[in-house]
Amino acid sequence: MPDLTVTTRVGLVAATAAGRRHAHTVAAAWPHARVVEGESVADALRTAWARYDAVVAFLATGAVVRILAPLLDDKRTDPAVVVVDEAARHAVALLGGHAGGGNDLAEAVGALLDARPVITTATDAVGLPGLDTLGWPVQGAVAAVSRAILDGEPVRLIVDADWPLPALPPNVRAVDEDVPGDGYRVLVTDRVVPIDGRTAVLRPPSLVAGVGASRGVPAAEVAELLRRVLAEAGLDPASLRCLASADVKADEAGIRSTADALGVPLVTWPATRLATVDVPNPSEVVRAAVGTPSVAEAAALLGPDGRSDATLLVGKTATAMATVAVARHAPRGRLAVVGLGPGAADLRTPRAVAELRRAAVVVGLDQYLDQVRDVLRPGTRVLSSGLGAEEARARAAVDEAAAGRAVALIGSGDAGVYAMASPALEYADERIDVVGVPGVTAALAAGALLGAPLGHDHAYVSLSDLHTPWEVIERRVTAAAEGDFVTLFYNPRSRARDWQLGKALGILAAHRPPDTPVGVVRNASRRGERVHLATLATLDPAIVDMYSVVVVGNSDTRLVAGRMVTPRGYRWRS
Repeated sequence: MPDLTVTTRVGLVAATAAGRRHAHTVAAAWPHARVVEGESVADALRTAWARYDAVVAFLATGAVVRILAPLLDDKRTDPAVVVVDEAARHAVALLGGHAGGGNDLAEAVGALLDARPVITTATDAVGLPGLDTLGWPVQGAVAAVSRAILDGEPVRLIVDADWPLPALPPNVRAVDEDVPGDGYRVLVTDRVVPIDGRTAVLRPPSLVAGVGASRGVPAAEVAELLRRVLAEAGLDPASLRCLASADVKADEAGIRSTADALGVPLVTWPATRLATVDVPNPSEVVRAAVGTPSVAEAAALLGPDGRSDATLLVGKTATAMATVAVARHAPRGRLAVVGLGPGAADLRTPRAVAELRRAAVVVGLDQYLDQVRDVLRPGTRVLSSGLGAEEARARAAVDEAAAGRAVALIGSGDAGVYAMASPALEYADERIDVVGVPGVTAALAAGALLGAPLGHDHAYVSLSDLHTPWEVIERRVTAAAEGDFVTLFYNPRSRARDWQLGKALGILAAHRPPDTPVGVVRNASRRGERVHLATLATLDPAIVDMYSVVVVGNSDTRLVAGRMVTPRGYRWRS
């Protein structure tokens, strides 16, 4: 979900003193939010509608409806509108729930003002993915097909490749071919197809248009050539992922303005890289001028990331000053590596929840999956496994993503800290888009419960010697001791590994005083949470298990009012 608080220009309109107080609270918190004044409230509301991406009106819903009704045009271009009542108890997404981001805006306003967001969009209300929320252009009978999905009617899903779609409910059934009939259907294709009142078409980002041009080419010439080439090939411009060209054309105004008008990026490649691409129509004239025998075809095949799985659909086609070629790029799977935090639902980030709801396949340890089953969409496929199967989980997630699916691989804490990101990314290759979702680590959760033990430099060390030889672990603990780092021990002690923690504490004790504070936090933020304070001299390793994090202070760490505090050493302290 985009951060609307920093990316969206929001006009704020209020009529009463209480409404103005709420509006100023929002304006103070969000950099692009402004209170809009006018000769009347109606005038201010119309001004906000005309000048801002979204409107938050601290007014009665009926008044907002009457004022804005004559201005409504198209939900794809109209600003979103959220209405907040006088007491700021509710934030109602009135207009532009999906297309304008109104639902997300209502959530954000509600979080800021402690108001309850009111979302009436049907798909959101029942937890189904809206066809217009997948990040791709959607055309045709979107409302009718969405209603059929909601009502449980059979809907055929016809895709021309394995695109990373989110989980869809059981009544949306993938079929191998589009058999004629009068039922509802969702097509996922970059081709121009007939659209009737029961068909919605999702446009995947599959096409790359390579563009070459003479210096000073008019934008109109580039745009018209591209339009004609796509139309003659039966391809829809909504599936354009980017325009591509040579580095020397990066500042060509006619190409750049065409990309801007289409709302896609312009990607450029060095001539030396373009020259490595095998193309059907090389030109020595182009080589002499640019340093590569092909610009348009080679750039179309390289696309945005230089992959080698593209197919040239339209060879180079030229006008007096412009050349265009079009390639189709295979779907890229999507792997989100998601940190769930230490366990409590309110320490799980909104981004983690969004990625879980976007995934069609969720892979994880059984006990972690149990924590998030309530947020998964209906139809999500869950691949669960037990302790000790980390490598198998990583491979399964990568294999699913490599097949073109949208996958979430979950882990506790932060997925990059002693968790699943590292083994997964060892196997992930260029066929996969990887999204990392940070989480609150066990160390951070434990540190917050203990006080401020991590206020200065600190080191994380895992005491598990299942994958790392003890000699290596011992050297790292010694280095942390000699460097006077606050030291956190993950995987500190288990039934099968019951001596390593005592050995590590002994190494630290040789370099710091016996009254150095030590904190043990078990089940941070989960049921059975326990916090224990001791010192290097008094800690009994027997109270520690694999559900614990051990935090050993440095030589400056102190206990202040029963809390561990590691000073930063500010000068004013002296």
